[in-house]
Amino acid sequence: MTEAADEREPDYRFTLANERTLLSWYRTSIALAAAGFALTHVVTLVESDPRVRALGAVFLVLASLVPTLAWKRWRRVQSAMRKDDPLPENRLVVVLGGALTCAVLALVALQPWPPT
Repeated sequence: MTEAADEREPDYRFTLANERTLLSWYRTSIALAAAGFALTHVVTLVESDPRVRALGAVFLVLASLVPTLAWKRWRRVQSAMRKDDPLPENRLVVVLGGALTCAVLALVALQPWPPT
């Protein structure tokens, strides 16, 4: 039997749920891009700290990586559903969560204390 013969069309509800998850990752990417843009352009108009601009660049890099990683995950999940295999673990959540935690902690560390 060929590999395609082992596959079956999954229930459309699961396919649509998988697509909604992909779209939510895309929305996350747009939010990251907005944060990166704000840190690299808007904030630096008021305060020209190169560390803040660098953190903005981190957000922009994350924003550019998320759609590709999300699409790859969508493909792996779709393939697993077609083959009746277990769903793959979601490493994207761990990677993005860790990167965002580090970036936000760096932003907090850069804030002047006490707040003005």
